[in-house]
Amino acid sequence: MNTGTIVLFLLIFAGFNYFIKHRKIYAVYRVNRKKQSNKMTLPKYFGYVASMWSLIPALLVLLVIEIIDEPLLKSNITNYVHAENIEIGQDLDLYLNDIKNIKTDNIKDVDPIKLKVHEHYQNFETLISKAKTIIVISLAVLMTIFGFKKVTINTPARVYFEKVIEIILLLAATIAILTTVGIVLSVLFESLRFFGEVPILDFMFGTEWSPQTAIRSDQVGSSAAFGAVPLFVGTMLISAVALFVSVPLGLMSAIFLSEYASSKFRSFAKPVLEILAGIPTVVYGFFAALTVAPFIRELGTSMGLSVASESALAAGVVMGIMIIPFVSSLADDVISAVPNAMREGSLGLGATKSETIIKVLIPAALPGIVGGVLLAASRAIGETMIVVMAAGLAANLTVNPLEAVTTVTVQIVTLLTGDQEFDSAKTLAAFALGLMLFVTTLILNVIALHVVRKYREQYD
Repeated sequence: MNTGTIVLFLLIFAGFNYFIKHRKIYAVYRVNRKKQSNKMTLPKYFGYVASMWSLIPALLVLLVIEIIDEPLLKSNITNYVHAENIEIGQDLDLYLNDIKNIKTDNIKDVDPIKLKVHEHYQNFETLISKAKTIIVISLAVLMTIFGFKKVTINTPARVYFEKVIEIILLLAATIAILTTVGIVLSVLFESLRFFGEVPILDFMFGTEWSPQTAIRSDQVGSSAAFGAVPLFVGTMLISAVALFVSVPLGLMSAIFLSEYASSKFRSFAKPVLEILAGIPTVVYGFFAALTVAPFIRELGTSMGLSVASESALAAGVVMGIMIIPFVSSLADDVISAVPNAMREGSLGLGATKSETIIKVLIPAALPGIVGGVLLAASRAIGETMIVVMAAGLAANLTVNPLEAVTTVTVQIVTLLTGDQEFDSAKTLAAFALGLMLFVTTLILNVIALHVVRKYREQYD
C-alpha cells in the first residue's frame, strides 16, 4: 500500500473502533442505569479514546518510516553501486535521480547497467512498502486490542481525551514557533555570510544597487554594488501610493456599509467588494501593465509631464485597488462591533450622525482599523507580481512616482531565479534583503501594537 492508502485504512479502522466502543459502553450504561451515578462520562469519549489507541501510535510509526524511507533507499542504492563496482561517472545524487526517474516504457534507450540498478531500486522500494504496510497495520491491530482491554467503564475517558487534545494543540503551537525560529535563523545565518563579504554599512546606506558579478576580474560588471537604499525607497514609495488609494477608499466603504447602507445592499455589496481579494495578482499585473500604465503615461504626456512606461504610480494604484478589501472588511467588522450604547449616547447629546462617526465610532474602532491598515501595508510590501509587470526592475533612487522603481521582493525573486550557487555575494544578497524586510515589518508591527494598546485601554 502507498502512504495515502494506509492513512485512509487507519482512519476507517479508527472510526470502526469508535463505533464498536461507543455502542458497547452505551449498552453497559443502559443495563446498569440504576446503579450509575449522575456523573457519567458520555459514551462518545470512550469511543474517542479507543480510536486514538489504534490511530495515533500507528500514525507516529508511519511518520518515522516516511522520514527514514528516502535516506534508507539512498544508502541501499549507494552500497549496491559500490558492491558491484559500478562506475557512475557523475555526481552521486544526480546518478541516483537518474535511476529513480527511469521509465519502464523506454527501457530500450536505457543503459543496461543503470537498468540493473533501477531494478534493484524498485525491488528494495517494494520491500520497504510491504514492510511499512505490515508494521503499521499490525501495530494498529495490536493497539486496538490493547485499547479495548484498557478502556473500561471506569476509565476517565473524557480526561484522557482532553489531555490528548491538549498535547496535540501544544505540539501544533510548538511546530509553529519552531518554524518561525527556523526561518529567522536560516535567513540570519545566510545574511551573516553575506555581510562577511559586503560591509553592512555599505549595504544599508549604499545608494547604488547592481548585484551582477563577473567570474573573472577582467570581465564587465566585476565590481558589484549592493546598496539597498534604492530598493527600500522603491518599496516604501509603491506601498505609500497603494495605502494612499486603499485606506481612504476602504475606510469610507466600511463606514458606508456599516452605518448608511441597508441590510439588503450590505449583504450584496460586501461580498462583491471582497472579491477583489480573490483575484490573482498576475491579473492585477496585466491590468496595471496594459491598461493603467498606458493611461497614466498618456495623461501625463497631455499635461506636459514625463512619465515612464513602467512607473511606481501605476503599480501603486493597482496594488491599492487590490488591498482595499483588507481595509474595508476589517474596518467594517470593527465599526459594526462598537456598542450601540455609544451611538445612542452621542446622538442623544445632539451630535449628528457624521459627528458620531468621526468623534465616537472611529476612535472606538481605531485598534481594529489600525490592524486592517497594517495587514494592507504588509500585503503591499510583500507584493511582487504587480511590481514586476508594472514598475519594472530598475533600481532607481527616486521619490517621483512617475518614474520606474523596483522593490525588495522583486529583487529577491530576481536573485534566486534559475540555478544558483549559494556561495556568492549575489545570491546571498537575497537573504540580507529578506532580513531587512523582516526587521522593517517587525517595526511596523510594534508601532501598530502600541497604537492598538493605547486606544484599547482608552475605550474598553
